[in-house]
Amino acid sequence: MENLLNLTQMIVAISVAYVWTFRFHNVEKEFKQFGLSNLIRNLIGATKISLATLLVVGVWYSSLIFVPSLLMGLLMIGAQYFHFKISNPFIKHLPSLILLILCALMAVLSM
Repeated sequence: MENLLNLTQMIVAISVAYVWTFRFHNVEKEFKQFGLSNLIRNLIGATKISLATLLVVGVWYSSLIFVPSLLMGLLMIGAQYFHFKISNPFIKHLPSLILLILCALMAVLSM
């Protein structure tokens, strides 16, 4: 069970870090479509990268997993809301939906 928890932590952390660093041009485009400001985009990005860092550190300090997984899950719920708001096709919903499911799994496994 611990291996599954560590795997989900790393998948979420690496995915978030990858999107918010190497795929930032897509993030900028999506946030413009959502009608959100650059300030909000940067705050969400900083929050997600911080939470991803805590998830990686949670591999060694398991007490750090529960809260970051819940907060990351809430951010993924927000992403789902905005994808629905602008009527994106399901394929655009899929990445944040998968990460939401992984965050829920992490929260349950870390209890």
